[in-house]
Formats: sequence, structure tokens, C-alpha cells
Amino acid sequence: MDTPLSTIAVVGLGTMGTGIAEVLALAGREVIGIDISEAAARQAVTSLEASTARAVGRGRITEQERADALARFRTYDTLQAAADAELVIEVVPETYEIKQQVFRELDAVVSATAILATGTNALSVTRLAAESQHPERVLGLHFFNPAPAMKLVEVVSSVLTAPPAVEAVTRLARELGKEPVAVGDRPGFVADGLLFGYLNQAAAMYEANYASREDIDAAMKLGCGLPMGPLALLDLIGIDTARTVLEAMYSASHDRLHAPAPVLGQLSEAGLTGRKAGRGFYTYDAPGGQDVVPDALTPSPEAAAGTGREIASVGVAGSGTMASGIAEVFAKAGYTVVLAARGQEKADLAKSRIAKSLERSVTKGRLTAEARDETLARITAAGSLDAFAEVDLAVEAVAEDLEVKQQLFANLDKVCRPGAVLATTTSSLPVIATARATARPEDVIGMHFFNPAPAMKLVEVVRTVLTADDVHATVRAVCTKIRKHPVDCGDRAGFIVNALLFPYLNNAIKMVEEHYASLDDIDAAMKLGGGYPMGPFELLDVVGLDVSLAIEKVLHREFRDPGLAPAPLLEHLVAAGCLGRKTGRGFREYARR
Repeated sequence: MDTPLSTIAVVGLGTMGTGIAEVLALAGREVIGIDISEAAARQAVTSLEASTARAVGRGRITEQERADALARFRTYDTLQAAADAELVIEVVPETYEIKQQVFRELDAVVSATAILATGTNALSVTRLAAESQHPERVLGLHFFNPAPAMKLVEVVSSVLTAPPAVEAVTRLARELGKEPVAVGDRPGFVADGLLFGYLNQAAAMYEANYASREDIDAAMKLGCGLPMGPLALLDLIGIDTARTVLEAMYSASHDRLHAPAPVLGQLSEAGLTGRKAGRGFYTYDAPGGQDVVPDALTPSPEAAAGTGREIASVGVAGSGTMASGIAEVFAKAGYTVVLAARGQEKADLAKSRIAKSLERSVTKGRLTAEARDETLARITAAGSLDAFAEVDLAVEAVAEDLEVKQQLFANLDKVCRPGAVLATTTSSLPVIATARATARPEDVIGMHFFNPAPAMKLVEVVRTVLTADDVHATVRAVCTKIRKHPVDCGDRAGFIVNALLFPYLNNAIKMVEEHYASLDDIDAAMKLGGGYPMGPFELLDVVGLDVSLAIEKVLHREFRDPGLAPAPLLEHLVAAGCLGRKTGRGFREYARR
């Protein structure tokens, strides 16, 4: 196990196996590619030739390096070819039967010092190791797709794995330019353990007809900065694969959040397994294709349109960061804006915050001085809601407290003219409860902006059971005019983004509570393996642990799912006053400014 691992066999030459072979060959390893399918072996060679040619064209490697890498990759159709390998990585289909057969056969082929690694992301490494005559040399080596691009490698130890084997493959991962994360043996490990619960909830949300596939995916891309929406990602991974992973996770956790959404089973049984089949949640130009093509579920622009009300002036209630950001957005788009706060001094302070924001845009070349002046001139700071008497749209952005919002809407009901649209920016409270504080609930709707409002493109448009059709059409049209992307969702806790985001964050906290992985390893896993812009603990500290706990409580209270109960560690930190960056300490400590 102290060998340099210079000759490595890869068993299974599908997309992942071929990607791993490419990484190894380019890093100077002799690679023995093994697949019982001659067609798969030929395709692997073709893929490697094409991929390395693109790398030469982009200046990442030289022509000589390409030739050397291709010469180091040889393919075979029998496991006997692995006899001289110091490490064997199996990436065969995700079933115990097939993987166990591979391990049993390898025992009779490889040397006593060879390391056997499984590429599973769902099955028990311990159970697979138990099939080997030498379980101490068996471990998990979980690459992420596409292997040449993704930096994360999860190194999975079972209770039987010898430490020198772990050290050897960890060293190899670093030599390959990867970031190894050490994890224990449980289904999903770190990255997929968090990712697949989130994907499953997105599938269930779609299945319940809560939101369209396009809106769910747009919400998570624009609201969280993710590279792909969850349903598009399920199509890429393979819906059948996702179902297998979730089944394994549920069998271990018995957490209802891991029980595969029925739609995953329905699509799998119908052969609609995603991109590889040409159809899954979306329809693609061909099996294995990447381009989505319209189908019967694709919304037409006409269907989203409707006759709305005329909006020329907007009132924004509040004096905080969100209120001033929303006012700036409307003013930039050409609307006359009244920014009202509790007292003229607070309103003036909020307007001065907008002036500073606009000045920064001028300095960075994003805005002209003339546009800055015109935008500011459209904003009137007012010390009371009485200034909203003639506005066409009133948007509240005050504290996330139901009683406060209800009182404010009762006042708006008295002040605003008949026909004015009343919108709340709540991120977690029921819109209908706010609407019922007025005598015109049909005019009330949710407009959930994301922070910072000038930069974030998403607005969740939340209609209640009483919201009028023309009010909904009005707000969608306004979102388009202010250059935001509206997504429709119903009036239930968390809407789209928070309902999918916060259970994922909560599950990350539970991993730490259970001493399964460290904060740093979990953050690294989600950034490097999932393409997330921030790890879960970085994000929790930015959002605020008190805010996060409040949202978790709302989700748990609404859906009554035990899996949504806030993690005790989160409650303890909030009780201790450790609220994240704003207090200098949350999951991590920060320098005081």
C-alpha cells in the first residue's frame, strides 16, 4: 500500500469511468481500462481523443502531452488485465450484485498489496468490502461528474479499511489536482447526502403542481446562484440513478425527506431517465443530448401574459437595506417612487443609502452620472404612509413579524386608493394572513425580492387563493419592466427557494452534530462537488442563524415533517447569541469591524 500507484485499472468505461481514466492518464499514470462491452471501450477511446484534442485547442496541454496520455490508456474486456494494477477503481452500475461480483473476481487477479476502490455514491462500502478476501484494502473513491473538471474526491473509509490504503489514495487525489475529503461510510457520503435530499424535495414540489419545472429551476439558479436547477440536474444525473441513491439513503436514515418522490419511480419505470434517454423532467434534442426542446409542458409566452393594471408610481414602506434596495430598483426602471418610513429622518437616511449605492455604480462604470441624478430625482422620502395616497403599487419591506405586517396593511388599506396593488416582500410568513388585514384581499400579493435587491434577478410572485388574476398579471409585468425574473408559486411556507434551501442547510448542521464531517469538509464538498457558490455554513453565517432558525421553525410548523425540525445545534447557537457574521461568531468566528 506504500507503492506510488503508478498503474491503475478503471473497471467500467461509462461516462464516469472514462472521465477518471482521462484524469489519471493526463497525470502520468498507466491506465488499464476494462469493460465487458467492446463498444463502450471504443467509445472511451474516442471520448478521450476528443477531450484531449479540445484541451490542446484551448492551450491547456501540449500536443506531446496529449499523445503521451493517449499512449498510457489501454482497454481490455477482462478483469485479468488488472493483474499488475496497484489500484483498481470500479465504476460499474450501481447495484450490489454487479459490484460484489467484480470484487470477488478481483481478489483472484490482483496482488495482495493492491488497493480496491469503489466509485459508488450510494451503496455501503462496508458491505462491498465484506465480499473481499482482504476487506482492509477496500475503500470508496467517489469522483464527481465530469471527473476532469470537478475538484472534489470523497475518500470513504469503512470500519475495516486500513489507514495506509486511505493515505495512499488521498495522496493520489492530491497529485491528480483534486481536493480529497475524508468521510465515513454512509449512503450519499457528504455531497450527495446533502444534494439528493434537496433534489428529492424539488421533484416532490414539481409533482405536487406547486410550481412549474421552469420556475423551480430558475428560482434555485437565480435565488441561490446554483449552476443548474434541481430538475435539470436530476435529468443530467439520471433519474434512475437518483432514485437508487435515495433508496439507499432512506434505508439507512428512515428520514421521509429521503424517501424517493413517486414521480422519480414513475419516470424511471417509463424509461424517461433524463438526458441519456432524451427525456426526463425535460425533453432533449436526442438521447444523450444537452439541448432542451419544447414539449407539451413548455409554457407559452401568451399563457403567462394577462391584462393587468396600469402602474406608474410605486410606494415602498420600510427604511432597511431591503426597502432601499427595492426603491432603487423601481426608480432605475423609471417609476416614480415614494419611500416611506416611520419618521422623516429614517426616510431621508434610507434615501441617502440609495444615493451611496448609485454613486458606487457610477464609480464602477455601471451607471452614468446623469442616470444617477434622474434615478434619485424619482424618489421622494416621506415620514408616513399618508404619502401613498396616489400610488398604483404599494410594496412593504418591514420587519418579518406578522403582527407588524398586518398593522401596516391595515393602514395601507385606509390610505391607498381603490385599485392599488398591495404587495408584501415576506420570505416566510403567509401572504393570506396579511391580506386578510385589509378589506380588499383580492388586491394583495407577495413579491419576494432577494437580497441585495439591485443585484438579485429573482422575484417569487406569491398569489393567495383570493388574489385577483389582473393583480397577478400586473406584478408579473412589473417584474419584467424592472428587469427581474418572476417565478409563480403558491402561498405556503418557504415558497420555492427557502422551502428547498433551508432543509438542505439544516441537514448540513445535523452532519456536524453527528460528528460525520467537519464544517470545512462539508463546505468544501458542496462548493467543489456541487458547484455551490458558498458552503452551507458560510451561507448560514451570512444569512444569520436567528433568521435561519425562524425559517426552519416556520417550515416545520407548516409541513409537520420530523425531518424539518431545526437541528438542536442551531437552536443552541442562537440561544447563545452566536448569530453569524453580524455578531462576530456563528459556526465560525469573524474579526470584528
